[in-house]
Amino acid sequence: MEWAQVPDAAAFRAFRQRCQDGGWQRDRGGLAISLQLPAPGCAVHQLKCRIDVPDVPAETMYDVLHDSEYRREWDSNIIDTHDIAQVAANADVGYYAWRCPKPIKNRDVVMLRAWQVEDGYHTIINFSVKHPKYPPRKDLVRAVCLLTGYLVHSTGPNSCSLTYLAQVDPKGSLPKWVVNKASQYLVPQMLKKLHKACVQYPAWKQQHNVNMKPWLHPEQNKLPMLALSELALQRAASLENIDESSLAEEESSEYGGLEN
Repeated sequence: MEWAQVPDAAAFRAFRQRCQDGGWQRDRGGLAISLQLPAPGCAVHQLKCRIDVPDVPAETMYDVLHDSEYRREWDSNIIDTHDIAQVAANADVGYYAWRCPKPIKNRDVVMLRAWQVEDGYHTIINFSVKHPKYPPRKDLVRAVCLLTGYLVHSTGPNSCSLTYLAQVDPKGSLPKWVVNKASQYLVPQMLKKLHKACVQYPAWKQQHNVNMKPWLHPEQNKLPMLALSELALQRAASLENIDESSLAEEESSEYGGLEN
């Protein structure tokens, strides 16, 4: 069993490099997308998306990405999300369950999240862990996040760019239309919703614990401490594989989410 570790400075540098490597297959209207298909016999693809945000400071974008209470306000794909425990001054463990496009089964994930602010970059890294009190649920498919994260770069006093990178094993043989929809519609749609949420966040935050930002002020974090020895890395091989490859898209279904 491999135990979880909080990402160090080298891990944050490596993540930033992956976000900045380029390889964009589509780049227009301030939105760039890169999809690396999985190798034969592998279910894991890498999706990368970058959006230029002309009217939101990097600090606000970073706050919105952290604020789980506010996420319930703007993310319609959420089934449940909450923070579980802290493992370091810049890392915690959380639970997230989300809706997928019908008829694909909904997913959930338990992740360790770590963050860093350095050299004008705000970075958040997530990966799946096993928590003893959060086993897989029967009504959801437990996905495995090998790596997801956000890189926010300030481009001016009131502007920024956001790169989202996801390498997720959805634990299932998904039909091709799901992967195509994720790269072409779902993630870009999510980023546009995030942009709108950022614009509205300052007014919302004024009415909801305006000074409470434990991601900036660790002394505000009231989550219980959890030893890293309680957390093992979640590997895909230990979870049930769901074959959904033959499912056809329901034309009347609303778009759900595939990536966290």
